[in-house]
Amino acid sequence: MRKPIALVILVAALPMLSACGQPVADDKAAYVGEWHAQAMDVELTKDGTVRYKRVRNTTAGATTTTSINAPLRRFEGDNFVVGIAFLSTTFEVSTPPHREAGTWKMVVDGVELTRTP
Repeated sequence: MRKPIALVILVAALPMLSACGQPVADDKAAYVGEWHAQAMDVELTKDGTVRYKRVRNTTAGATTTTSINAPLRRFEGDNFVVGIAFLSTTFEVSTPPHREAGTWKMVVDGVELTRTP
């Protein structure tokens, strides 16, 4: 009987837990903004909310979409970790935010993104 009650409490607490992101530190402020590529979008807000969407084509010709809307947990070097409690994912940043010919760019999970002005 206790397991269903614990599950109900956990499910009820998820919206509250997901609102508890870590604000972006000043030394990582360049990450804040809306970043776009042809099949990938990442938004990182100053208050620590991350929204992610990626569309991929499979070898069978189908399309899969992955979406995440979760709090920022921390930065690990240039990478950032997103999620709640025991559910998290790390976004691998191989090229951190930088200006290139007046445009902000970074590479996340192998995809070059451009920040919307």
